[in-house]
This record gives sequence, C-alpha cells and structure tokens, in this order.
Amino acid sequence: MNNHFDIKLVHDNFQFSLNEENDVLLKEYLDGYEELNKFCNLMGVVFGFVSKDLRSKMDILYDFLKDASISDNYKSTKKMIEYEKNNQLLDKKGFTSGSRTLLRLHRGLDFLRVFLKSVAELKDNENTSAVGRAAYDKTLSHHHTFIIRNGARLAMHTMPTREQLLKKICGENEEDIKRTVTILPQMLDVTTIVFDRIENLYTIHELHTLP
Repeated sequence: MNNHFDIKLVHDNFQFSLNEENDVLLKEYLDGYEELNKFCNLMGVVFGFVSKDLRSKMDILYDFLKDASISDNYKSTKKMIEYEKNNQLLDKKGFTSGSRTLLRLHRGLDFLRVFLKSVAELKDNENTSAVGRAAYDKTLSHHHTFIIRNGARLAMHTMPTREQLLKKICGENEEDIKRTVTILPQMLDVTTIVFDRIENLYTIHELHTLP
C-alpha cells in the first residue's frame, strides 16, 4: 500500500465524477476524496481540525452506496438531494442525511483546494503557515466554533516550508515530488469544476444552511 499522497488519483477520480447535466457522481467523488483524506492525515495534527471527521462522513456515504435498496438514489449528488428532499429525509429524526453529510465534505474540499492553490504559488523555501491560515479564514473557519478556530490557527503556526510539505506528503523521491507539482494545476482545475457543480446544486436547492 502506498503511504504517500497520489495526486493523480485525485485528478482522475474527480474527472470521472463529472456527470452529465452538471452533476457529480458520488462514488468517484469519494474515491478522489480518499487521497485528500490521506493528505490530511500525512499533515498530522496540523490538519486535525479538518481530518478528524472526514473518514466518518465518507463512510456514511459509502454505506448508502452499498445498500442495494437505495443505492441508485445516491449514485450522484443531484439524485441524492432530490431523493432526500422529495421523501422529507433532510430533517427526519434518527436519519443521517446524505445531503447534510456531503455538505461537510464539500466545505472541507473548499479549504483544501484554496490551500493547495496557494501552496502551488509559493517558492520552495517559503513557509506554508500564512497561506494555510488565509485559506482557513476564507473557508472552513465560517463553520467552526471559536474554540476550533483558535486551535486550528494555533496548529498552523507549526506548518512547514513548501519544500518540506512536499517531502512530507510525497516522500523523498524527487520524481514523485516533480510529478505532484506537475499534476497539481490540472488537479486543481478539475477539483474546482467538481466544487462549483456541487456548490450550484446546494444553491439551487437552498441547502447551504443545513445544520
């Protein structure tokens, strides 16, 4: 098993997730997110504020896809939202809504794409702390409590330089690092398309404020 971050898996799975009619296939989205979750775990406690519940949220959605009786309703983001809205499942007591669960992953993706875009623009010897805090303040901080926000900002003071970060997630192999840097812009492009499609679906259905 490869313990390093494979950016091509993110790119390819997100590319495969792009469905017709501005939709996003859920299985492929989650498979791409697997590598982003690995990225967070490789970053350690620094990204604890974002990684701690990604796994549980992903597993909830995978379980919907494994349940033969309802899996077709969860094949894509659009189908899932329409199914849960039409069947009054968004606020059903005792039911874990897939739409609400995906929203948490969606917010995490916003942070990760903004952060990685900023990292791509740094020089090797520049520290990633400032761009990490800026990305967090622009995205996830709006959905966190005061205590979590303070903890997250404090943790990011210990973030490494761009060069150290790449070695941390890719290993010491120069070819793997070069490959990651080369694919990063393409990955960010397709990630933005995925993000925008889901953002638009939640806007159309007025679900951004799901508690």
